Amino acid sequence: MVSPAPLAADRRSADWRDVPGHTDPLTSRLSSTIGGPVGRHALIGRSRFFTPMRAILLLAVAFLILGWFSKAACIQQAPVGVNGALGLDWSGNRQYVAMCYSDTVPLYGAERLDEGAFPYKKSWEEPRSDGSVQQRYMEYPVLSGLYQYGSMVVAKAWHSSTWLPGGLQVAIYFNVVAFGLAVAWLVTVWASALLAGRRVWDAALIACSPLVVVHAFTNFDPLATVFAAGGLLAWARKRPVLAGVLLGLGGAVKLYPLLLLGPLLVLCLRAGRIRAWAHTAMAAIAAWLVVNLPIALLFPRGWAEFFRLNSERGADPDSIYNVISSFTGWAGFDGPLAPGESPSVLNAVSLLAFVAVCVGIGYVALTAPRRPRVTQLCFLLVAGFLLTNKVWSPQYSLWLVPLAVLALPHRRILLAWMTIDAFVWVPRMMYYLGVGNKGLPEQWFTGTVVIRDLAVLALCVLVLRQIYRPSEDLVRFGFIDDPVGGVLDQAEDAPPRWLPAWLRPRVGVRSG
Repeated sequence: MVSPAPLAADRRSADWRDVPGHTDPLTSRLSSTIGGPVGRHALIGRSRFFTPMRAILLLAVAFLILGWFSKAACIQQAPVGVNGALGLDWSGNRQYVAMCYSDTVPLYGAERLDEGAFPYKKSWEEPRSDGSVQQRYMEYPVLSGLYQYGSMVVAKAWHSSTWLPGGLQVAIYFNVVAFGLAVAWLVTVWASALLAGRRVWDAALIACSPLVVVHAFTNFDPLATVFAAGGLLAWARKRPVLAGVLLGLGGAVKLYPLLLLGPLLVLCLRAGRIRAWAHTAMAAIAAWLVVNLPIALLFPRGWAEFFRLNSERGADPDSIYNVISSFTGWAGFDGPLAPGESPSVLNAVSLLAFVAVCVGIGYVALTAPRRPRVTQLCFLLVAGFLLTNKVWSPQYSLWLVPLAVLALPHRRILLAWMTIDAFVWVPRMMYYLGVGNKGLPEQWFTGTVVIRDLAVLALCVLVLRQIYRPSEDLVRFGFIDDPVGGVLDQAEDAPPRWLPAWLRPRVGVRSG
């Protein structure tokens, strides 16, 4: 019998590839609708066209299309302007009733992009609650702001063209932004599938996540996930400098890609590979500075707006601090604040709580009987950051999707968490609608936030369990240690001599 294509050179992609129809009960049941699981004598890894990667990317495109349609109601136009001029139709609180709200639409005017203004240079005045006036600038990190500016330039060029389909400029802008975000998410899925190694089909859960439908186009977070996933892929391919560059660029979009340097540090410390980490960290700092320094020098006040706003920002509706206030009537750590006053106690508490999380994760990484996998620690750190931070915007949950799938590839558990997290959007929109407009009281929303937080905590517990019982880790199979480990993969523990005994691996402890 002649094979339609040669056997894959890498045993992990052929003989050792995980087949979900055989190993996962959920996938096995779902496959019954299309004829059942793949046969045991099937030629795995020899298809010329429908490779797992292409199938996964096709699924990702389908769910991104669903994500676009979930926001499409918010770019509808109607004769709502002067003398019947066409404008954006958000009448009747459409953005909440249709649950199609996306930050990109109101930001087009709020950030003065509709005026063609360059971010960080353009300023405007906004009234405070006490009647005073505050000077404002672009509130996003540099690469996020420049992405918005570039999308605006493309949208205006499209709008001025006479041969392209027309529409409201803000609607064109949203579609330009959405196209770039879709590409970024597809690359995230691609990189994650490569990081999954023999369990390539795990990436299908990233592609088909309910959170993609709800939040792929809520804000600009796919830009951060693509740099984070790309940085981890470069690290896995033993290219530490490239990994640092990508993580540094990701830090110029959102903060969280830079957080991934922490798990790499403690793992490299345990394995005696600090040199590789130092190359990654220096490259990350350099990349971040290359992007930020020009803006900081040319427009210092505009560049600092992101940091000022986050310092003065109170507890986000999704944060645990607001949840406590919602159910107890607690006024918060700082009590009532004057306009422009920073919640200094809340800032300190959230920072100290996150530091405690970092210390705990560092202890686990250094003392676990077997060195944890990179994505296990990355998931724990990002989840800990979101749980302790004063801000958990709903789209931030996208940060967790690739990390959770790579850290804990249990499909039913992950799908349950993703569904719960995506469902939080419904009471959130109804809460914003207001009780007077037949919306929901705040506690309906904050109650679902509690369930979401408990689900994320449960994932953290399961990841910790597998760290201490590596025999139950589905990723570690046969000769496979850590597909994302890079220089850490198969490396022996070699902690520095100055590390005290209580921070060394607990040799002899039962590890499953």
